[in-house]
Amino acid sequence: MPELPEVEVTRRLLAPHVVGRRIQSVRCGPPSYFFITPPRRLAAALTGREISSLERQGKYLLMGLADGQRVLLHLGMTGQLFMAGAVSPRLMTLAQHSSGNDGNAQPDRHTHLELDFADGPPGLRFRDVRKFGKVLLLAPGKGDARLDKLGRDALQADGELLYQLSRKRSAPVKTLLLDQGVLAGVGNIYADEALYMSGIRPTRGARRVSRREYLLLADNVQRVLLRSIETGGSSISDFIAPDGKDGQFQNERKVYAREGEACGICSSVIVRIVIGQRSSHYCPSCQR
Repeated sequence: MPELPEVEVTRRLLAPHVVGRRIQSVRCGPPSYFFITPPRRLAAALTGREISSLERQGKYLLMGLADGQRVLLHLGMTGQLFMAGAVSPRLMTLAQHSSGNDGNAQPDRHTHLELDFADGPPGLRFRDVRKFGKVLLLAPGKGDARLDKLGRDALQADGELLYQLSRKRSAPVKTLLLDQGVLAGVGNIYADEALYMSGIRPTRGARRVSRREYLLLADNVQRVLLRSIETGGSSISDFIAPDGKDGQFQNERKVYAREGEACGICSSVIVRIVIGQRSSHYCPSCQR
């Protein structure tokens, strides 16, 4: 699932291509759980509007319109938000792979939203094979419960705040990091990596982590997120940047999805366990 770095990479690369442009036409796929706002109403509201901003809140993107409306965009697990004409094998179906397609992104049944602009191409496309992504139109001045429940943005992770919030929590520290009401934007990949960098085992109870360790952990959460943004995010499965390029952070992972491999520090075998129905990876020697 795209996490904060992937969403921030998407925002930074998309903004120069969409902000200030007027939407000339909108094509929506058929009604589905992808559309929180019904497709027909969404298309009518967007047509003719100018995009005035593109912001991120946690793992959500918020596209501001000149009339005060906003469009909430969530990539879900397999969402791909990109400019028309992007080329990537990750935009192809198995049938397209078999036909020798060069990876040019042509709209298919998984492309649920297409925006084209008055000043010509390229347009904006939102593709999602599993349809766990979401699109919601927000009226001027209106918020949404999905945003209201978010905690501090993970790029501003604060060790003292984590320490205070953890005092009455018996759940594992990994669960605390994944709580979007505590830190907005942290997901499985970066929680595992930050805990490894901090020498903290993901199964340790949140209230058994010291203040000093939380200060270190908060710093490492920020470090790993910023490094992933710098390298274009993680393209482990479906994620691509808006220009069709893969992220490169997956090549720098120390523990995530490296079960059975040797730890780069002590050569112990990296272990995979399940915490709260999510895979967790750690070094049993380096993390206590």
